[in-house]
Amino acid sequence: MQVGQNHFVLHRWPLRSEASLRAWDAADEYLLDYLFSKGLSGNQRMLIVNDSFGALAVALHKQKPEVMSDSFCSQLATRYNLQANHLSIDQVKLISSLDDPADILDWLVIKVPKTLALLEYQLIRLHPYITPDTQIIIVGMAKNLPTSVWKLLERLVGVTDTSLAKKKAKLIFSQLNPALVLPSNPYPVQYHLEHTDYIISNHANVFSRDSLDIGTRFFLQNLPINSNFRNIVDLGCGNGVVGLMAATKNPAATMYFVDESYMAVSSAKQNFKRVFTDIRQANFMVSDGLMTFDTESIDVVLCNPPFHQNHSISDIVATSMFKQSRYVLKKGGELWVIGNRHLPYYSELKKIFSNCLLIASNTKFSIFKATKNI
Repeated sequence: MQVGQNHFVLHRWPLRSEASLRAWDAADEYLLDYLFSKGLSGNQRMLIVNDSFGALAVALHKQKPEVMSDSFCSQLATRYNLQANHLSIDQVKLISSLDDPADILDWLVIKVPKTLALLEYQLIRLHPYITPDTQIIIVGMAKNLPTSVWKLLERLVGVTDTSLAKKKAKLIFSQLNPALVLPSNPYPVQYHLEHTDYIISNHANVFSRDSLDIGTRFFLQNLPINSNFRNIVDLGCGNGVVGLMAATKNPAATMYFVDESYMAVSSAKQNFKRVFTDIRQANFMVSDGLMTFDTESIDVVLCNPPFHQNHSISDIVATSMFKQSRYVLKKGGELWVIGNRHLPYYSELKKIFSNCLLIASNTKFSIFKATKNI
C-alpha cells in the first residue's frame, strides 16, 4: 500500500500463500492521504474503529492510536502487519468492541461496518469520549455508505457532511452537537427461543440478533445426541444457540463456545449462564478458531461457518475451520456442518476427512457429518 505516510506491506488474515484480495481498499487510501494532508501531530489522541486487517493502524502508527475491533482475527492481522513492517506492536493499543477508550478523543476514525446496528452501538458507546472539537470521520466504499449511515450520524452525533467520491470511496465528516439528546443504547437485544423457555440476548454485531435464523432452526432440529459425548465445541458460536441446545440434549458433555467476535462470545456466555446458572459450567473463548485446542481432545465440533469475510465472499474461513476441526477431533470424532446448498462443503469436507455424510437437507440448507477415522 502506497500512501502519503509511506509504503507498507500488508497481509490479510488468515494468511494464505496465494491471496487474491488485498488487505486494504481505496477507502483506506483516501482516508490516509486526507490525514497526511492535515499534518497530524504526535500528541493527538486517536481511536480507529473497525480496521479490518490493520492497514490504518500500521500507516498511522506514529499517532500511537487505540484500535477498537470486535474481531480477534483483525487484531491478529494488525499485530502481524506491524511486525511485517518492522514496527513495534506497542505502537498501537488494541481494545475490543466491549472496551472503552482511555481518554477524550481528538480524532475518531470509523471504518463503516457491515451492519448499521454495530455502527449505532459504537456511536452511542463512544459518545462520552467525543467533544465538539473531536474530528469524526466515517470512511468506506460508496456502495457501503447508504443514506441510512448519514441519517444515523445526524441523529446521534450532529451536523454531517461528505467528501467527493474518489475511486468509489467516500469520507463522511460529522461534528458533535452537544444539544442532541442521546437515546439509550438498545443493545444487546433479546428474543424468545421458540419451543423453549429460553431468552436469547444478542449484542449488536451478532448474526441474526433479532430472531432465530432459518439455517440455525434447521440445525437445531438435527443436532447429534450421544451419551458418550464428553467434549463438544460450538465453533463460530455467534449467540451460542446451537451450543446451548446441544448442551441441553447432551447433559454429560462439557461445552466450548468459540468465536472470533468478542460480542458473539459475550452473548453466548450470557445466554448459557441464564439457562444453567451455576448448575453447569462451560468454556467461552475468543479465538482464531480452534488454534488453542490440543490435538485429539474433542468429540464433536458443531459449525455454521461464515462464507463472507467483511464485505467479500470467501471460503478461506470455512476451510480453516474444517482443517482445525480435524486436528482437534479424537479418532471417531465428528464435525457437523450446516451450509447453504450452493456452497461446496461436501467436496471440501471429503477432501479433508476422506469421508462426508449428508445428514439432512431442505430447499435451502444441507447438514453434513465428517468423521475423523485416522
